[in-house]
Amino acid sequence: MNQLIAIVGPTGIGKSQIALRLAQAFNGEIVGADSRQVYRHLDIGTAKPSLEELNDVQHHLIDIVNPDEKFSMAQYQRLAYAAISDIQKRGKLPFLVGGSGLYVWGVLEGWQMPRVAPDTKFRHNMERKAADNGAEKLYEELMEVDPAAAEKIDRRNVRRVIRALEVYKTKKSHASRFQSREKPPFNIHIIGLTASRAEVYRRIDLRVDDMIAKGLVNEVERLDGMGYGLDLPAMSSIGYKQIVMFLKGESTLASAAQQIKFETHRFVRHQYAWFRLKDERINWFDIVEQKEQEIKTSVSQFIEGQIVNSRN
Repeated sequence: MNQLIAIVGPTGIGKSQIALRLAQAFNGEIVGADSRQVYRHLDIGTAKPSLEELNDVQHHLIDIVNPDEKFSMAQYQRLAYAAISDIQKRGKLPFLVGGSGLYVWGVLEGWQMPRVAPDTKFRHNMERKAADNGAEKLYEELMEVDPAAAEKIDRRNVRRVIRALEVYKTKKSHASRFQSREKPPFNIHIIGLTASRAEVYRRIDLRVDDMIAKGLVNEVERLDGMGYGLDLPAMSSIGYKQIVMFLKGESTLASAAQQIKFETHRFVRHQYAWFRLKDERINWFDIVEQKEQEIKTSVSQFIEGQIVNSRN
């Protein structure tokens, strides 16, 4: 049994909830593909599954590193393949679920990560440059030397921008050229969840309000009290960054919440660059116009061999 179901789409669309029900219906387990849910203690702001949901269906690659630990794409890919293989060997169906395009495609397309040893001095200099001139300037530098690599990176992700520049410097060539691919040994079926942009934004705004109500501010304060500095990369993600600004007295809570909504809207536009509606490999379903039963039918047909592999 080497089948793999991937469920992708923008933040707040309902991937986790539908994946949970599909996993229950098809004897499956969920492999997370979220670059922030890997961190322990970052719960509310990353919209992690509840304890009840985690107990209902086995989840993998959630809560695996501390907020102050480094975690790379190569580490994620290795752990994801191991989890998928383990699930398949036990006769269950793995569901790769998340909105982190880098993680999802890194697994589905079998990206081969460039093997370049870390250059501590170079990284320190780049971090200082980003602090002095802004992350945008650093991203523009990457755009000049390797636009193909830059296109795959969130311009606000300073760590990944620095890594791409580091690879470029070391290889004296484009980092993107060293991202060769080796197709994994899975029969893959990709389910995409979408809705009108207005509906996606509406859901995001409601979710942000819910996060605030559930205690996002207390979560950030608790993390700070545990010794996880508010300047850690894990704390720079959307939601945490804005609450940190509020706790520092640099904004009101209402302003922080509005900024989280605005930044998440922008992030969604970035996600649709990873998961394109015209991508024929993705079987798109509008969560408003189409019933969940249609998604279940698609998964069932794939399992039964009526739908072959998602197109490459």
